[in-house]
Amino acid sequence: MHNTTALLIELGAIILALGLLGRLAGRVGFSPIPLYLLAGLAFGHGGILPLTASEEFVATGAEIGVILLLLLLGLEYSASELVTSLKTQYPSGAVDFVLNALPGAAAALLLGWGPVAAVALAGVTWISSSGVIAKVLGDLGRLGNRETPVILGVLVIEDLAMALYLPILTALLACVSLAGGALTLVISLGTVGAVLYVALRHGRLVSRAVSSDNAEMLLLVVLGLTLLVAGIAQHLQVSAAVGAFLVGIAVSGEVAEGASTLLTPLRDLFAAVFFVFFGLSTDPADIPPVLVPAVLLALATALTKVATGWYAARRAGIHGAGRWRAGGTLVARGEFSIVIAGLAVGVEPRIGPLATAYVLILVVIGPLTARYTEPLSRVFTRRRKTTQPSTAAPAPASAEAARADSLTVDA
Repeated sequence: MHNTTALLIELGAIILALGLLGRLAGRVGFSPIPLYLLAGLAFGHGGILPLTASEEFVATGAEIGVILLLLLLGLEYSASELVTSLKTQYPSGAVDFVLNALPGAAAALLLGWGPVAAVALAGVTWISSSGVIAKVLGDLGRLGNRETPVILGVLVIEDLAMALYLPILTALLACVSLAGGALTLVISLGTVGAVLYVALRHGRLVSRAVSSDNAEMLLLVVLGLTLLVAGIAQHLQVSAAVGAFLVGIAVSGEVAEGASTLLTPLRDLFAAVFFVFFGLSTDPADIPPVLVPAVLLALATALTKVATGWYAARRAGIHGAGRWRAGGTLVARGEFSIVIAGLAVGVEPRIGPLATAYVLILVVIGPLTARYTEPLSRVFTRRRKTTQPSTAAPAPASAEAARADSLTVDA
């Protein structure tokens, strides 16, 4: 009974604090994500007042938060839109990999951590946070923007690439045989392919199966199906987030609209819990020793992500402002980076604190770059135009002057 009482008190305090922080962020026109993270950091391991009774519950809630964030994103788009985006965005996915994975690999090698740690740190710096970005897009009201499908295309390519990357990394870390690694890879690809096939070919049947005029039944069926698919996907070495996203695109039409309305409050609650848990699981004492390399790596890869988004939006025919918004939105790293670092700490223990500090920095500045990269680009462009000397010849003062210039040239 005592444990239950402590759990209720801690959960109540956490949720109340989240509500107050969200109201504060709303009043100043700021994303609440950095405040959620800092609150978790203050009350986590090594913080001011560690919370212990609710830790396991919050960890489970955090997993559900990521799943709901990606489900709601999937509900915004149809399967055909996803396929079109993947077909057009795969060159951007390649650029994304080159620009953002190589700095992490180079940093690990420069620090003397070896090739396996380099592969792991490359993944940490490569993958943007789908959860954070989904929350930011919703907070900024950009789900209907032209650049948003481009952003989602890059994120989906990254998440699907995890189906290849994670089995390879796991095989390298465990030193398993080539056959064992290949089998894991085949299972991962088969799972993604099967779910994607169902979403594309039988999406209408899925929508019809989960459809209900009763709001309670619709909520239970959609949420249950999503958690089931996400769990199976994760068991088969595929990201649970990918499974949730594919369930979202498989549901379409009025069913998707109804499910989105019902699930939005749950998403907001559990997404906030996810960001708090991220801070709770971080010991502030681990951050100072790795702060300098983490800051340098964060600054470098923030710029490369902006370049990635700008390039991807340019390929999609989106003009100026949308390109910069796409780049700034992709900066945040999060859940995948922490998962990758957690796998690699057995090979290189220092990768854990470095990845934590790196992700915290980018999760804090990610909402800021999403909001302010485009306005800053406008200011920079305006200043460059005003300071750039004009190279054009001065126009003649009158028609007579123009005629005189012409006669002089002819002579």
